[in-house]
Amino acid sequence: MAVTYRVQTPTTDEVIETFPTATTEEIENTVITADEASKSWGQVGIEKRAAIVAKAAELFDARKRDLAEIIAEEMGKPLVEGIEEAEFAAEIFKYYADNGPNFAADQEIPTNSAGRAMIRRLPIGALLGVMPWNFPYYQVARFAAPNLMLGNTIILKHAEICPRSALAISQILNDAGLPQGVYNNVFASHDQIADMIANPRIQGVSLTGSERAGAIIGAQAGKNLKKAVLELGGSDP
Repeated sequence: MAVTYRVQTPTTDEVIETFPTATTEEIENTVITADEASKSWGQVGIEKRAAIVAKAAELFDARKRDLAEIIAEEMGKPLVEGIEEAEFAAEIFKYYADNGPNFAADQEIPTNSAGRAMIRRLPIGALLGVMPWNFPYYQVARFAAPNLMLGNTIILKHAEICPRSALAISQILNDAGLPQGVYNNVFASHDQIADMIANPRIQGVSLTGSERAGAIIGAQAGKNLKKAVLELGGSDP
């Protein structure tokens, strides 16, 4: 299905800027890059990863006015609410920077056999995130922050009407010091999402969206034996 990434002013429906959808070659290169980066990022000490995630939190807070202005134009969120959302994203990144090392620590469990039994929380590689328009920063933060802390790499496909906020997030994470390929924004089509899920280099997918989209993504993940997290629907009329 063809999609157009665009800034479309909600008050007038005017399209004021468009962004090209990624080519098949660009998508393939991004997947390869994220997979390769996962091999080194997962080996970086978690305290060093925490320092980068903490820096991202600082940048979300420092740039909250600019971030709010972006989504006010993209999806119509009032400026004060956009600032609050950027602050919330900063808090999420800081929370995982502060607590991630403890969350990821080995946990010994009782066993009746000889030796010791441990639960270990280890990175699994490159993950795909498909995020919605209604909370352009918060939704990405709650997916990206814990996975970056754990040592996974991310390919992020944002909503088609949120291209500037998607690029702003990517810029923040690059400025925070993430190595190349650890966080990758893609303006992908729906068919390209399916291709990425099928790619053996992708280890899992997270979607926040409609039940219809969730049924499609869940089926694709199941067919390809990929881990999937789906947050679907809602009660807001």
